Amino acid sequence: MSTGGGPIDSSVAHIARVYDYWLGGKDNFAVDRHVGDLMREASPEVVEGVLGNRAFLARTVRYLAGERGIRQFLDIGTGLPAADNTHEVAQAVAPGSRVVYVDNDPIVLSHARALLTGAGTAYLDADLRDTGRILKEAAATLDFTRPIAVMLIAVLHCVPDEDEPAAIVARLVEAVPPGSFLALSHPAIDIHAGVREAAPKMNKLMDAQLTFRTYDQVAALFEGLDMVEPGVVRVPEWRPGSEAERANPAAVWGGVARKR
Repeated sequence: MSTGGGPIDSSVAHIARVYDYWLGGKDNFAVDRHVGDLMREASPEVVEGVLGNRAFLARTVRYLAGERGIRQFLDIGTGLPAADNTHEVAQAVAPGSRVVYVDNDPIVLSHARALLTGAGTAYLDADLRDTGRILKEAAATLDFTRPIAVMLIAVLHCVPDEDEPAAIVARLVEAVPPGSFLALSHPAIDIHAGVREAAPKMNKLMDAQLTFRTYDQVAALFEGLDMVEPGVVRVPEWRPGSEAERANPAAVWGGVARKR
């Protein structure tokens, strides 16, 4: 999720393309690879952590569709398509599930139109902070009188403090009915020291400044909601399917909560 759309600028790094590089993709530029390497030098477990975050996404969707009966998902900050996208996981559990993806990077847009749209899915080219537009356009696909899972997976670090990420989350949660869920993950500043050291170097090369946050800051984003056990934890520790999943070194806080 970038802070603005427009033409692709290959001279500055973009987080979606950095993630693509870490995951072995080809939709990235030299500056994205440079930023990715800087982060990997400072925090060698970062690529494993990205995979751990993707696994968290799949587990939360599987849990919400399979155990909580959720059939609608609003996935904001989609990033470049990868394995186990939200609609693939949800529709494997419940074929009638509907998913709206939201992002605003031009490369993401070109891929999403081809790979993330189909039966029961739609893609919106919009900025996370433009919640009014997102909610209005998502209503063409999702029924806002029925429970919706709002998915904010590793995207809020693209929103600086002055843009009030907690207020953005609150507006999204306010728009969905009781019985809806918030699934959220956020890169941490207080798990691996290397992240704290690398962040300023990365930001000098990024089109959007990244803000890594503490456990308390991430936990506060769930204010007023009923946390699903085990609460806010490192994402590999959220209902892992195996000990190998639990052992992932991801420096990412995450959790799932229900709206009363």
